[in-house]
Amino acid sequence: MRLFVFWLAVLLSGCEQDEPAEQGFAGLGTDSEGFAQVAPGRPLSFPADHQAHPMFRIEWWYVTANLQDEQGRHWGAQWTLFRQAMQPQEADQAGAGWASAQVWLGHAAVTGRDVHLHADRLARGGVGQAGVKAAPFSAWIDHWSLVGPQGGRGETSERLGELRVRAAGDDFAYDLQLRSDGPLVLHGEAGLSRKSSGGQASYYYSQPFFKVQGEIEVSGERIPVTGQAWLDREWSSQPLRADQRGWDWFSLHLAGGEKLMLFRLRSDSSAPFSSGTWIAADGSSESIEPGAIDMREIRWQRVAGRRVPVSWRLQISGRDLKLNVEALNPEAWMGTSIPYWEGPINFSGSHEGTGYLEMTGY
Repeated sequence: MRLFVFWLAVLLSGCEQDEPAEQGFAGLGTDSEGFAQVAPGRPLSFPADHQAHPMFRIEWWYVTANLQDEQGRHWGAQWTLFRQAMQPQEADQAGAGWASAQVWLGHAAVTGRDVHLHADRLARGGVGQAGVKAAPFSAWIDHWSLVGPQGGRGETSERLGELRVRAAGDDFAYDLQLRSDGPLVLHGEAGLSRKSSGGQASYYYSQPFFKVQGEIEVSGERIPVTGQAWLDREWSSQPLRADQRGWDWFSLHLAGGEKLMLFRLRSDSSAPFSSGTWIAADGSSESIEPGAIDMREIRWQRVAGRRVPVSWRLQISGRDLKLNVEALNPEAWMGTSIPYWEGPINFSGSHEGTGYLEMTGY
């Protein structure tokens, strides 16, 4: 599960009530009447599903990269584009100038062991300031961009095998080339990812096999880097149950070439809902049953005035997987309109590797 922190939250924050109704984290559990709904049996189709789905309320394109420089220092980079439909609208009206009900948000960050720099951007839909095209692939908000080869090679567009990602904020920037020979990975039931026992769900797929080469800039220092990256794609109209107040999401690059995605949705009134996907080095994947997943907080730290778990133990029964996870920088706090924690992690134990962790609702 990935974060949608968006303009919707600004609107919801202005609706004061003596006893506010449960809405799920950032309003993602509110009623979605009038919007398109996630339903079993809809096959994902590429490259068409790389582009926006304006009949659904929320959507994101999300890149996280684990990087290393020539001195052996570890870094992380994040690039995210969010789309929000403020009201139900026919697809042919979504790009209709200022009449469009679509709004867009971008988040970008660079994280090192002792530094975390981030920025965000807000845009209206329908006027060219932000958007997504499927083939050749292009996603942008202002001067931030995530683009594929512009020659229109169909095979590359279908699996998103080659991308260039760029963004800049105060005191940081990056320009990274992403290349993958691996396939797209569909999570859950052929791309339908359930988020609760009550039927809430999203369409969710990833490209987790990117190799990265490029450059980051931190406080004026240009730093060549290499590493691995993971792209997530999700869209839905109501991905959370109203009582789900936040989540913990892991994407892991194992040293042997395998990948692992895990998430846990937390609730004050019921047990957490967990899910995951084991991805073999050849790209074949298998869903992980919730009962096989054990996610435990080991160490907490005060970050931006919040108590946040920055050390974890992850176990999956039946796979002999036991991991000790540590944040590269415990202070990786995204101080955006709704704040959250997002940053690179390292892990050891039965397997070693790097990855990314996102935590919301703390």
